[in-house]
Amino acid sequence: MKLGIFTDGLMHLPFEKALDKIAELGIQAVEIGTGNFSPAPHCDMAKLLKDDTALSVFQKAISSRGLVISALNCSGNPIHPRADKRDHDAQVTRDTILLAERLGIRRLVLMTGCPGTPTSSDYPNWVTATWPEDFIELLNWQWDKVAIPFWKETVAFASEHQVEKLCFELHPGMLAYNISSFTRLREAVGPVVGVNLDPSHFFYQSMDAIEVIKTLGDAIYYVHAKDARVDPRNTALYGALDMRFPLPPRDMTWVYRTVGYGHGADYWADFVSALKSIGYDDVLSIEHEDPLLDAELAVGRAVGVLKSVIV
Repeated sequence: MKLGIFTDGLMHLPFEKALDKIAELGIQAVEIGTGNFSPAPHCDMAKLLKDDTALSVFQKAISSRGLVISALNCSGNPIHPRADKRDHDAQVTRDTILLAERLGIRRLVLMTGCPGTPTSSDYPNWVTATWPEDFIELLNWQWDKVAIPFWKETVAFASEHQVEKLCFELHPGMLAYNISSFTRLREAVGPVVGVNLDPSHFFYQSMDAIEVIKTLGDAIYYVHAKDARVDPRNTALYGALDMRFPLPPRDMTWVYRTVGYGHGADYWADFVSALKSIGYDDVLSIEHEDPLLDAELAVGRAVGVLKSVIV
């Protein structure tokens, strides 16, 4: 396996200084954010799409440090009910596919997004209950009339441009956020659709990431190395769907943490071994969103834990 990093975690550093830090830490692969939820601190996609010289400089900055690009990340909500937001995120997704083609990258990280309702044009509506029956009617409309048609079209566009793997991060708030919702997407759209497995999103849903790995198997196309700590007392009081926000970390039911700060090295050894057991021998891409640790310190600590457990 290779160590990688989603470079948004070092967004405080300019691109080449971030690459210097990444190489110094012994990381081998970089995942680059191109827009949508990412502010794209290290990628001027519009320029890279039309300027061959800029593209060459970008590629050389990475390769000259012994690094490779593992994926482009355009996670967003391209099926948003508001037309301006939907059109923007869908265009960034298409442009990222075109940039991947220019770079020779075959893998994108993204999210399904979440629509609204047949009569709403303002806010996404994430269905989390099966009763009353209205929720199931809405959920079926979201899938059948919005999500599946959009992603079928996008998969066809990706295939036309040699992008072979769309790696969906299973994130609460998105239509695909667990095994059953991902399966619904893949069965409708096809095997270009796979998972970007980020265990941090499973911990606070009371899902077992190890069992998820064993169940998804070769549908796992990419992996984010990010931890989370669930606070037993706060969760006992408020539950995993607690909507009090924002809060200081000590009062939250869960919080994203650096690898090793939510679960120890023994857990991550089991995690890596589970991946190896289903044939995944690719990149573990560190994603930093820990509110309690400085970015460079956090990434360094994550590298230390992962280097000690990589098979």
